[in-house]
Amino acid sequence: MSLIKSISGIRGTIGGRVGESLSPVDVVRFTAAYGTFILAQPETANNKRIVIGRDGRISGELVQGLVVSTLNALGLDVIDLDLSTTPTVEMAVVFHKAAGGIILTASHNPKEWNALKLLNSKGEFISGDDGAEILEMAANDNYSFASVDNLGTYSIDANALDNHIKAVVNYPLVDVAAIKSANFKIVIDAINSTGATAVPALLDALGVEKYTVLNGEINGQFAHNPEPLPQHLRGLCEAVTRQNAHLGIAVDPDVDRLCFVCEDGSLFGEEYTLVAVADYVLKHRTGNTVSNMSSTRALKDVTLKHGGEYTPSAVGEVNVVAKMKATNAVIGGEGNGGIIVPDLHYGRDALIGIALFLTHLAHEKKSVLKLRNQYPHYFMSKNKIVLEAGTDIKKVFEHIKKKYKKNPINTEDGLKIEFDNDWVHLRTSNTEPIIRIYAESNFETTADNIAHRLMQDIREAMIS
Repeated sequence: MSLIKSISGIRGTIGGRVGESLSPVDVVRFTAAYGTFILAQPETANNKRIVIGRDGRISGELVQGLVVSTLNALGLDVIDLDLSTTPTVEMAVVFHKAAGGIILTASHNPKEWNALKLLNSKGEFISGDDGAEILEMAANDNYSFASVDNLGTYSIDANALDNHIKAVVNYPLVDVAAIKSANFKIVIDAINSTGATAVPALLDALGVEKYTVLNGEINGQFAHNPEPLPQHLRGLCEAVTRQNAHLGIAVDPDVDRLCFVCEDGSLFGEEYTLVAVADYVLKHRTGNTVSNMSSTRALKDVTLKHGGEYTPSAVGEVNVVAKMKATNAVIGGEGNGGIIVPDLHYGRDALIGIALFLTHLAHEKKSVLKLRNQYPHYFMSKNKIVLEAGTDIKKVFEHIKKKYKKNPINTEDGLKIEFDNDWVHLRTSNTEPIIRIYAESNFETTADNIAHRLMQDIREAMIS
């Protein structure tokens, strides 16, 4: 059983003891702390609305009921989107001029996990300082509930996805006519979650008539590991070739990550989702870009080609957004297939990503594979090591820093070590008890070798 409390929310496995998993008590405690924090904000005096929504997880209704009741007990008015997507909830906070929002999703984690992701009144993830304050409130049970005459209200918004899709379709760089004329045939892997509703609805609005949905039953019984990585998407790749489709689309359970499959069944590469969309945006808008430092350097190459400046950020959507605002970036995101279009909203959004990618593809009049081949060919090796309880991460990283002290090292977010034109990034996850190891090179074997070498270094440090 696992429970991870971070400044961006609380995430854990369902079942087990209080404080050691995402138990009902922990859901209530953390929701109460967040609600109390919201009530303390000056602007909440006349605005006690909180938007919530959930992905298709098995535990979704259970957690939803606890969150709604707790917020109402604090005197907050809940607007429930029910089954929804992360970007839809983010946009609905703004649509409703709400004081905040909670997304009930563990994103790419397996089915036994769930989480509470916390939003501010802008529909963006709360800051590190605000998250720390909420964690302290929860640790001290520092909250007070409303009297019976001042309980909050409950209402349902059944139109939030429609509003989200309308905003995407009406986005100036989305060309519905071009997409419709391209007559795309598409296969979608909806991973038994809310992408099964959201992606087809978007394609309908974009005029795409030929598509099929794999894993389209929203039951939380994920047909494969929900993280959209190559080893998990073989079924989608096979379906694309079997159906002679133009492309495949895969999203994660809460529809904020996106990757594509080429017509020959090969992967476009989740790292290149942002690269391709940024290339299209930068053709029409001169400006800057941001991605986290675990993302491919291909985005930097494309940005410089269009005359913009590229800036890396620490991993995490809130960090990417902060850098985007600081640099006035016109497009940004993360190499995990997360695209952020700031003048739509500051959140990773697979739906706007799909619309912009299909527009780009329709304008280029190329196959998906030919589109991919016009971008730099870097190879990334993505790995992870599970941490045993009590592992001294600081000691492990100090061991690595000492061993590679002759190489350029960035310590802004874990350790990023440069090897001439190659790099490796080591960092602990905010969502799982693991160390992530990402390495990139012009050659696949070199990237794998660098990653495996550092994994061995980590293992040695853990037992030393």
